[in-house]
Order: sequence, then structure tokens, then C-alpha cells
Amino acid sequence: MLRDVTLRDGLQLTGKVLATERKVEITRTLLRLGVPELEIGSMARPDLVPPMANTLELVAALEPEELQRCWVWVATPRQVARAAAAGVRNFQYCLSVSDAHNKANIGRTAEDSVAAMPDAIELARQAGGSIQLCLATAFTCPFDGPVDPDRVLAIASDPRTEGAADIVLADTLGQAHPAQVAALVEAVRTRTPRRRIVFHGHDTWGMGVANSLAALAAGAAVVDGSLGGLGGCPFAPGASGNTSSEDLLFATRPDWFAPATLAALVDTTERLLAELGEPNRSRAAEGARSKATAFEWVARTSG
Repeated sequence: MLRDVTLRDGLQLTGKVLATERKVEITRTLLRLGVPELEIGSMARPDLVPPMANTLELVAALEPEELQRCWVWVATPRQVARAAAAGVRNFQYCLSVSDAHNKANIGRTAEDSVAAMPDAIELARQAGGSIQLCLATAFTCPFDGPVDPDRVLAIASDPRTEGAADIVLADTLGQAHPAQVAALVEAVRTRTPRRRIVFHGHDTWGMGVANSLAALAAGAAVVDGSLGGLGGCPFAPGASGNTSSEDLLFATRPDWFAPATLAALVDTTERLLAELGEPNRSRAAEGARSKATAFEWVARTSG
């Protein structure tokens, strides 16, 4: 299953704030096309991540049934409380496995973030919501290098994180390779079998789709992507765009995905990237605009 993260991880490096109305349009387009889940924003400080400044305005503009399919990034119990008060019901509680990156990204050690998670879990429960444990830098850290898988497993199996329904394993820098991804997904799934595993990949070294397929084969239930491969982490030097949603969908072919769906996604992507002045990194989108018209996945019309 795909979760599209365009409106959070996709936008956060662009430096441009999309109008709330435009974010609503993109959210509803993706949901209407059949994308099962979206990540639509972040409670990060707007002075540090300006494109996320209107996240709560977006939340307020959506219907409760739409929000049931949407996730918002949080890093502290206070952020969970604020998001819940605005109507958010799906919270992605994120911390970095690497202390160096967690300090750069959130301003505290990984242990401090883990220690605060029970309060975040309780606040999500009181709101009738669901909370994920998102482990950034699960493979490598931009400051400390390779991350010990045992450190990932220790956090995943820590009693203080047990209330999380899902575990997100993030290849924040896009430096992992398929065998490495498969091994970690399998290890986490074995250690915490009741949880859904989400793989969040970046395509820095061209392994985004391969890593996502390896994660799914190893037992992950969800993979993250963004339109046109947009995105990256502002606090992780060397992180490039996410794995393209179009490429992931073309590779996995869920039942709801058809050539007309791809064409509509490509149109949506091209409009958005033109607004942002960002390149389109999707190979499937490139294929959809090719001249190989005998292939049913080539779009018949342009946006």
C-alpha cells in the first residue's frame, strides 16, 4: 500500500508555502484517485520549516472522513495535543535513531524522545486516534554514518513505544540497499509482530523503488512516496527527494491503479512542480509522456 507524503516530506525542502486551498485541492485529488493514505503536514516550528506553517489550517479545512486517511508529523506530546485539538486523529511521532540527527532535527537526544512517547501515546488514545513510531535515520546518519540495527530494534521493542500501532523505518538519506532494507524490516517485524511496518525511502542513490519492493517482500505493509520524487530533510545534509509515488505505483500495480489514474497523477505532479520550480524525478511520469503510444500506460493527453 502507498502512503503519499508530498504535502509533508515533499514540500518541506522547497522553501515555498503552498496556499491552504491548494493543499486542500491536492489532498482531495489524491484521495479521489484512490491513494489509500496521505501525510499532509507537520507540527514542526514554522520558523524552521516554513512550508508546514499552515498545516492546522489544512486540517481544519478537511472533513473528518478525509482526516481518517491522513497523517500529521509530530515530535513531542505538546505537538500531539495541539494537533488533536485541531482535529488530527493519525499522528506520526518521529525521532531519529541517531542522537546527532535527533538533536539537529528535534533538539534532544533519542532517549529523551523515547521517554516522552508514553505521554504522546496517551494523548493520541484520548483523542480516539492512532499513533506511529517513526524511526528516522534507521540505516545511516548524515553526521555519524552507519546506524547499528540493534539500536533500531532496541527502540522498536522498548516498552515505552509499545502503544504505537505502526513502526516507520526511514531511509532518511537514501543510502540503504535492498538486502539491508529487507533484513531490517524482517528483524523489526519479527521483534514486534503485531505492528504494521511502513518503509519510508529516499531515492538519493537510485534505490528508492528497489528498496521499497524489498521492504514489501520482507513484510512491510506500506511504503511512502511523493509526487515526482519531491522532498528531502532540511536537517539531513545529503538527503534528496523521496521515492516517486508514480514509480512505486507503476511497480506495485494496486487494484485501484490504472493508466487513467497514472495520467491524472502525472498531470497533478506537473502542475505542482511547475508552481514550486522543482524538477520531476519520476521515471514513470517520464514514460507516461513518451511517444510509445502502443503502450497503454502512456498518457494520451497532457495536463
